[in-house]
Amino acid sequence: MPDLNNHKIVLASRPVGEPKLTDFRLVEEPLGEPGPGQILLKTLWLSLDPYMRGRMSAAKSYADPLEIGQVMTGGAVSRVSASNNPAFSVGDIVIGNTGWQEHAVSDAEGLRKVDPTLAPISTAVGVLGMPGMTAYTGLLNIGQPKPGETLVVAAASGAVGAIVGQIAKLKGCRVVAIAGGPDKVRYLTEELGFDVGLDHRAPDFAERLHAAVPNGIDIYFENVGGHVWDAVFPLLNKFARIPVCGLIAHYNDTEPRQGIDRLPILMRSILSNRLTLRGYIVHDFADQQQDFLRDVSGWLKAGKIKYREDVVHGLEKAPEALIGLLQGRNFGKLLVKVAEAG
Repeated sequence: MPDLNNHKIVLASRPVGEPKLTDFRLVEEPLGEPGPGQILLKTLWLSLDPYMRGRMSAAKSYADPLEIGQVMTGGAVSRVSASNNPAFSVGDIVIGNTGWQEHAVSDAEGLRKVDPTLAPISTAVGVLGMPGMTAYTGLLNIGQPKPGETLVVAAASGAVGAIVGQIAKLKGCRVVAIAGGPDKVRYLTEELGFDVGLDHRAPDFAERLHAAVPNGIDIYFENVGGHVWDAVFPLLNKFARIPVCGLIAHYNDTEPRQGIDRLPILMRSILSNRLTLRGYIVHDFADQQQDFLRDVSGWLKAGKIKYREDVVHGLEKAPEALIGLLQGRNFGKLLVKVAEAG
């Protein structure tokens, strides 16, 4: 194997508020050869996702924080370049959490082969990957959609929200979808076929949401928090279900928000309206992966689910792209194309 230099992006400093480009650093270093049982991977596609902001912080969470100098975490689709592992052959396409780097030497733990006949391989970190499975498992296990119910989904043009809304439609729900900006709202109704699209940036957003749900809200899929939650909360029906997937409006907060203590109001509503409010992480439902791949790949092939990718080119563009994601600048599943598959 010829000598290789690996380029990777590491955490340079912990962000205070919004991440800055100086919180990341591009590093070049020699890449060692794979040892016994190991494989060498060439990164093709890198996924950028909101959870990455939390991993940059030292605050306690469901996963350990990144250390300063550690390669940025992230799921990637890669090609096997060399293999000392009988389970993997040169040319295999795999997905794993190999991070922001051009190459990786892996012991193969946590890697999964990608079937390129199901869909383009980039979807393995999108609609057929972690975001799609997050949507599928959270909606079906916690949201429990039923025909005729009203579902509201925040960040509905994003990688998770768009799939949530489309599965809800397949299950017979009326879908009210929320996104930021007129282009995204048009996409929600004209391309994805949702019943109502709302712009959360509109000054009369709360009034428009109220008018859009004359029978109240049975399921609210929470990706955002902030003023979207404030508008949704009074409209929840008895026995409403709220899968809490993300709170992107708060990821850059540096201190608790000031104002009235609304916890008693929330708790009273949970009790009196018998609300189900449950946070989850996708690996809570890891045993449902085959069901997810079967169902969602089938819906894709049948044309019942659509997806949109927002692609930036080159590993060095990842920091700027992640900053934009946290500001809502992406339109669809955000990906970095690191290299060609050949």
